[in-house]
Amino acid sequence: MNYLESTYFLDYESDEIQELVKEFKTDTLSAKEKAIKLYYKVRDQWRYDPYNIHLTKEGYRASEIAKKPYGHCVDKSILLIAGLRALQIPARIHLAKVKNHIAVEKLTEKFGTNELTPHGMVNIFLDGKWVKASPAFNKTLCEKCNVAPLEFDGENDSMFQEFDAAGNIFMEYLEDYGHFEDIPFDFMIDNMKTHYPELVTMSADSGIVKFE
Repeated sequence: MNYLESTYFLDYESDEIQELVKEFKTDTLSAKEKAIKLYYKVRDQWRYDPYNIHLTKEGYRASEIAKKPYGHCVDKSILLIAGLRALQIPARIHLAKVKNHIAVEKLTEKFGTNELTPHGMVNIFLDGKWVKASPAFNKTLCEKCNVAPLEFDGENDSMFQEFDAAGNIFMEYLEDYGHFEDIPFDFMIDNMKTHYPELVTMSADSGIVKFE
């Protein structure tokens, strides 16, 4: 497996991704320090938005995602992976199905469920082992939902928060789809067709599902 490769989706040789990581291209930072800093940059500088979903290959290119100020979990994972590979840090996407238990009214109205799939996170190879990182929820959103933002130290898995600050259940993992060397576009589309058939039908012409 080649977890450093530039691909159609993880196009880190593009100007957009090179701009994303240029401040981290220095010998004064270790690979772990670069991964941590890039994680926080992607987590907080791209607002989490689950209501804009692309169903075209172009929409899942890292260079295209970088041009927007927002992204959902898969978008932000792709951005982080491309940036890490640009810094010569092995990284891959990991997909799952999750259930959100907080602030789900709009989510349930638009998707017909509070289950999100596929949910994207990132596996990063640091110091001889793979660690998980989920850059989806930006700090301001976490504060709004009364949930501690996910921290990442480069040594321990950084997964979704199970509970909010009051002890209420927040995120629940339902199914693990595993990791992939590249972005499994066909798998993701088939997954969405199965779980959200009406949304896929809505996007038949434009290839985009966008809720206000």
